[in-house]
Amino acid sequence: MPATDFTEQNSMVQLGNGWQELLKDEFEKEYYLRLRQYLKTEYLMPHPYRVFPPMEDIFNALRYTDYPDVKAVIIGQDPYHEYGQAHGLAFSVKDGVAIPPSLRNIYAELKNDLGVPIQESGDLTRWAKNGVLLLNDVLTVREGQAGSHDSIGWQLLTTRIVQLLNERENPMVFMLWGAYAKRRLEYITNPNHLVLTAPHPSPLSASRGFFGCCHFSKTNAFLQKNRIAPIDW
Repeated sequence: MPATDFTEQNSMVQLGNGWQELLKDEFEKEYYLRLRQYLKTEYLMPHPYRVFPPMEDIFNALRYTDYPDVKAVIIGQDPYHEYGQAHGLAFSVKDGVAIPPSLRNIYAELKNDLGVPIQESGDLTRWAKNGVLLLNDVLTVREGQAGSHDSIGWQLLTTRIVQLLNERENPMVFMLWGAYAKRRLEYITNPNHLVLTAPHPSPLSASRGFFGCCHFSKTNAFLQKNRIAPIDW
């Protein structure tokens, strides 16, 4: 039974890769134990709302992109809050789900930048398995209530994840889109890494500098300069 089933007594999340050892102490800290207890009531008790993503998908970003394999980091805010969308990867939706506006704009910029045809699916699992850590700052949300889990403690864990990435010597690229993601700048101090910033790809801000930012080609150029295979976007 996966450890994201909160009926388990063991508080350790089973990630099955290098993140397991790196985060084992975090999963025993008081803040995480409180967070886990809160999520038990959110997921398992009767409520007039559901919580997304499904329990087994909460940590997909870490499961799909192991620590030594990270080439680029894209930081989102919190999961999509409508039924069937969220599956543990920032900006991604499950195959067959309508592509959200921000992701449509990401695809549009990718086509303009690298000529990649716009995909019919919004599932970014392929990116994750190719070295793109699609990390939301907050990993869960109530149905129809954006930001509803902002204050339950997730940022303590995701801050630690960013710190661990910053500590890694092997170069990577941090792609920070929008003011929320840019709050992570203070934790990215290692000169080995490249930090790219732009407005959020939301329709409200994409035209103010996300379009034309060329982050995808800049990321691949940096990786190749450092003798790392480019990302197959």
